[in-house]
Amino acid sequence: MVFRGWYDFGGGSMADMGHYSLWTVFNALKLTSPIVVEPHRSHVCGFNGAVPYRINNDFSFPMASTVRFSYPANGNRGPVDLFWYDGGMRPPIPDELTAQNKELPQEGMMFVGDHGKILAGFNVQNPQIISGKKMDAPAAKTDNLNQVQQTSAALPLFVDACKTGKQYPGSFPDAEYLTEAVNLYAAALRANKLLRYDAAGMTFVNASDANKYLSREYRNGWNPDTV
Repeated sequence: MVFRGWYDFGGGSMADMGHYSLWTVFNALKLTSPIVVEPHRSHVCGFNGAVPYRINNDFSFPMASTVRFSYPANGNRGPVDLFWYDGGMRPPIPDELTAQNKELPQEGMMFVGDHGKILAGFNVQNPQIISGKKMDAPAAKTDNLNQVQQTSAALPLFVDACKTGKQYPGSFPDAEYLTEAVNLYAAALRANKLLRYDAAGMTFVNASDANKYLSREYRNGWNPDTV
């Protein structure tokens, strides 16, 4: 199975928007830790006379990027490749849309399985089966809320969790693997190479120089004896 998600605006990286759009994907497909992270990023060039050279950006996210995560099979679910596109990058238009002279929306997500394809909005709004035997099935009913409306609707749940001690649906334990993916994406962009990830050891097994992006050295805390 393949999942493709894209966010149109430059600077809107997976680190910014991935948590919002991919929550349903990780829950539905039971994604855990990826075994491969493959990044591709835009770059800026300078000129030495008439000769261009690439300027290394080691301090911010690129204006556009794509990344592929490969996830192993889990239970009765086969392997999954998850693709993310941002900064105006989008996946190829599927044949089902080109046949109707249609294009992909500016933002959205697409599930590509063995038996068909599902196209939906950036927050899984209005899912539509665009190929497969179930194309004529009634469309699933979803809440057509924008990001601000969804956030506002979630606030009462958060307040209730604070008052009662009940676990909030968006808790850190629930977001473990999604958060890991976002951080691995950032590390892969810094390394700018395909990385093979060992979740048990929390290391990249094919690029030891990239492991420095998985942790940091903290400066010493404030010591009153030295003031």
